[in-house]
Amino acid sequence: MDQKNLENLLKEIKEGKRSIPDAMEELRSFSFRDLGYAKLDFHRELRRGYPEIVYASGKTVEQLQGIVKAMLESDTNIIITRAEEEKYEAVRSLVPDAVYYKEARIISISRKEPDIPETYISVITAGTSDIPVAEEAAVTAELLGNRVKRMYDVGVAGIHRLTAGLEEIRKSRVVIVIAGMEGALASIVAGLVDIPVVAVPTSVGYGANLQGISALLAMLTSCSGGVAVVNIDNGFGAGYYASMINRS
Repeated sequence: MDQKNLENLLKEIKEGKRSIPDAMEELRSFSFRDLGYAKLDFHRELRRGYPEIVYASGKTVEQLQGIVKAMLESDTNIIITRAEEEKYEAVRSLVPDAVYYKEARIISISRKEPDIPETYISVITAGTSDIPVAEEAAVTAELLGNRVKRMYDVGVAGIHRLTAGLEEIRKSRVVIVIAGMEGALASIVAGLVDIPVVAVPTSVGYGANLQGISALLAMLTSCSGGVAVVNIDNGFGAGYYASMINRS
């Protein structure tokens, strides 16, 4: 339940269109619903502006189906991250209009259209190998109600590729920079723009990349101001955080 739904419910009670018992039944799971293996936070959208987002990795198909069934009882959009095709097929058996973003590994079930601001988020990758993480960030931001512009494979090995699109990047409200290897791209972008930079280190790289730790440390020690860093390969966290900035 979001703020608009709650306001409508209270108005219906005030106007005599809804009885107290009916309203109590609707609010029965207002705070959270305990499924035994999961406690669904139905209060989160009212509290934070976004509904609870389901992390599929590690959940069984049966658990995921149970969570989806429970969430369908409320009028909310459903976003499921880190989902493989097997789990998408399980969700689609319940909800035929579920959409799967294969590269991002995200399942979306849309029940209402969010308001979308005119400003947009830029998503940039250093290399093509970083695109799966970038797509997780971009699709997350889009599903949360944002316009997104993508610019891929513009890393420091050929910095002229970045500068060719710099004017469009500067027009965005916030930029997400995804990079593996030495993770230098975030510092470079932050030094060229006057907007917030959300940096995402990836596990892309040779041995000394240490599965993303080298890129993470490089981004955390950036000499450019205005850089916030999320966890390794955490495209979802970057998309969510950028959405909060863009929609504020």
